[in-house]
Amino acid sequence: MDVDLIFKIAAVGILVAVLNIILSRSGREDQALMVTLAALVVVLALVVQQISDLFTLIKSLFGL
Repeated sequence: MDVDLIFKIAAVGILVAVLNIILSRSGREDQALMVTLAALVVVLALVVQQISDLFTLIKSLFGL
């Protein structure tokens, strides 16, 4: 696993936490929820790419 991926996910988490607090305190809970969901999609896209690479590596390792 790449350490950069962990830092990217942590950066997204910190950014979303700050934005969520700011938006929630200003009374925009709907937008805070949308920011959280968008961040979840971004992180899942990053993780899915890594899982795909893992399965490709396993396939080539066993010659399937």
